[in-house]
Amino acid sequence: MNILINIGIVLLTFCLMECITWLTHKYIMHGLLWVLHDDHHNKSPAFFEKNDYFFVIFAVISMAFFICGTFITDLGFLFYIGIGITLYGFAYFAVHDIFIHQRFKLFSRTDNFYFRALRKAHKVHHKHLGKEEGECFGMLFVPIKYFKEALRTKK
Repeated sequence: MNILINIGIVLLTFCLMECITWLTHKYIMHGLLWVLHDDHHNKSPAFFEKNDYFFVIFAVISMAFFICGTFITDLGFLFYIGIGITLYGFAYFAVHDIFIHQRFKLFSRTDNFYFRALRKAHKVHHKHLGKEEGECFGMLFVPIKYFKEALRTKK
């Protein structure tokens, strides 16, 4: 039974990370820490962006959960929260950096219905070059209107 609870914690954390990502993206990346996120919307020729520091920030948070869940007795559930955050980070990297922005040239010819909707939502987000007037701040959960558009634009 304990393993099912731990799996549940990982899955719940993974799903909650989409909400946390949306809030962080809208209010921190497009707000207080725009100075780090700006180069993601206004591309520079460099491979690494200041925006990549957000990966480091979330990695440190995840490591803190791992450490606290390992070394503080009776708080083992924190370890599984760390796993959920880490898995979301891998998914975010694969979808955002590899699939959408093609930082590594993989999956460029994918014609999956979900991925077409995801790409469209992200394009809409990037049409705004400034920190104001943004939309579609999440990553994995795509608004319904982009699925409808993906149906209309089937290749």
